[in-house]
Amino acid sequence: MFTNEKINVLLIEDEPFDVRRVKNSIKPFEEKIVIKNIVSDGKEAVHILSSSKEDFNVVIMDFQIAGGLMGEALIQKIKEIDSSIQIIVITKMTINITDFNFANRLIKAGAYWYCTKYPGDIEDYIYQPTDFIISIFNAFEKCILERERARSNQKFMKTVNDILLQKKIIGEHSSMIKLKEALLKYSASNVNMLIRGASGTGKELVAYNLHYNSNRKFENFVPINCGGLPHDLVESELFGYEKGAFTGADKKKLGLFEIANKGTIFLDEVTELPLNAQVKLLRVIQEGEIEKIGRTEKIKVDVRIIAATNRNIEEEVKAKRFREDLYYRLNVVPIHVPELKFRRSDIPILMEYFMNSQRLDMLKDKPQIDDDAMQIFINYDWPGNVRELKNVTQRFFFFDEDRITPHIAKLAIGAFDIYEEDKDEFQGIRFKLDEEIPTLRDVEKLVREKYFRFIRDNSTSDSDAAKKLGLAPPNYHRMAKEIGLK
Repeated sequence: MFTNEKINVLLIEDEPFDVRRVKNSIKPFEEKIVIKNIVSDGKEAVHILSSSKEDFNVVIMDFQIAGGLMGEALIQKIKEIDSSIQIIVITKMTINITDFNFANRLIKAGAYWYCTKYPGDIEDYIYQPTDFIISIFNAFEKCILERERARSNQKFMKTVNDILLQKKIIGEHSSMIKLKEALLKYSASNVNMLIRGASGTGKELVAYNLHYNSNRKFENFVPINCGGLPHDLVESELFGYEKGAFTGADKKKLGLFEIANKGTIFLDEVTELPLNAQVKLLRVIQEGEIEKIGRTEKIKVDVRIIAATNRNIEEEVKAKRFREDLYYRLNVVPIHVPELKFRRSDIPILMEYFMNSQRLDMLKDKPQIDDDAMQIFINYDWPGNVRELKNVTQRFFFFDEDRITPHIAKLAIGAFDIYEEDKDEFQGIRFKLDEEIPTLRDVEKLVREKYFRFIRDNSTSDSDAAKKLGLAPPNYHRMAKEIGLK
């Protein structure tokens, strides 16, 4: 047999003669097939299944039954209770087992299989007890598979819900409420979307929410920063290549569009794509197929594309740096993520949210923010938007203070800076005069954090960063962990 588990059957039959016939048919397999309960009333059957649906795998039921609830209505009710329970219908309504209309009605209602009680022509039709037994075993196997699938889906849903909890969009400003409402509506669609907003506003967060609230949520979500791809490697990263396609291609490489098949690909900073890659991206959108380096046949893919940019894309189109036809293909549904300075009422909410999550990672108590200090944060323009605000709240924990005073607030948002404006290289410390001068201890903490972050962002690896700092790797890891960078 297929499995060592017993097949638990609920028999719904109101004629003792037919109950006996069913029992006789099953008797050779009574160690495997167990009739756990027999009822003669459709409503009683529903009551039993509602209270103990996990106890049954298969229902064998007469089509016409006492009690008012019978036929397709009873089948549908059972499937509502537990769609994994498989239903086998036995009936004496028709001797003609080629009544396809009747069979179609049963299948649409949810039945797994049906047979007549009294087959008319045994020479023409092979219905016999062995068919009946085989149908029970097959129904049981389908029940087990459907319950396994349901359990897998529950695990997937838990994972999806965990991701959505981590990627929660925080904000109660009217613009954010409208954004969240729009995302729920747009998630159900498969159309391409273009997310626009300044750097640090949370465009990737929006993309995550679009995917994990959609019908594709159990498939891959593949984010890629187009600006981080070397121009000569863009096509091979997006579309892949075959083994031997060029010198050094010693094995086949899957492109990101293949990995994202059936799911979603998020093209962040899409305006950074070179024009030749834009042409191939347009083909993916128009034809649903990719051209892989070293392969003559095209590969069909089903991918939802979500793109994002912090640039004025219309200006990029006018300057011929971005294809106009691709712009219209991506901009089916535009979404704008507002800058933080346009929703200042969300700043206290965001700070509270970030501090609550960071205190768990830092294993420190959350500091209280003075009203005057909060006003400084509310009045600040936040050029780095939510990303900058998150970094600022993280700095609170390095000050080791129970309260965030106006002095610490100003220090946290830039009483001094270790970068010159519009330059990527380390220049030293630039102080600003203020009514309060930061203490040496505060300056040391902030300098160490910023300097470590600068070196790490400009190193190829942790070992490279440790070497540049003149530290042994274990000391580098310990010190980076102390300031929250590991």
